[in-house]
Amino acid sequence: MANDYLFKVLVIGDCTVGKTSLVQRYANDSFSKNYKSTVGGQERFTSMTRLYYRDAGACIVMFDVTNTTTFRNCLKWKHDLDSKVALVDGSPVPCILLANKCDLSEWAISRSEIDLFSKENHFVGWVETSVKENKNVAQAMRVLVEQLMSKPSLGPTNQNQGDYIQLKEMSKSERHWNSACC
Repeated sequence: MANDYLFKVLVIGDCTVGKTSLVQRYANDSFSKNYKSTVGGQERFTSMTRLYYRDAGACIVMFDVTNTTTFRNCLKWKHDLDSKVALVDGSPVPCILLANKCDLSEWAISRSEIDLFSKENHFVGWVETSVKENKNVAQAMRVLVEQLMSKPSLGPTNQNQGDYIQLKEMSKSERHWNSACC
């Protein structure tokens, strides 16, 4: 009999980067262009972060590749996370950086900038995603789950920390399992 695990995974980043769409795509394999602000604005959310972050096992920080402000603000989100929560052993919560909306052609940030940023700020790594086109969503989540399961202490592995994550293509059975999981 397999063991079941329950982990709290945070999804953070500026408004309109695709956080709600990511959750909907991963959990329900659906996408809608018509989401409203989920929490009710950045100002209200900022005061709630300590409670929201509590007991997190992993984190996704998202930005929109066409919007430099959302990319720059990832540093604020990561610092806020690291200052308010840690794993049981005191190590930082494993955090993956998602460069969303990669289907759009007008990238405002270069891949080399993202790569350097990810390494300098101790992300597990980074992945370019398109939630709209369902590109790399399940694969990025698989990387995060592997990080969660990698150590008994649930600490992050430091191998290739911050690098662009080379995703392997999933088999049909893996895609089915991932689409049924939330």
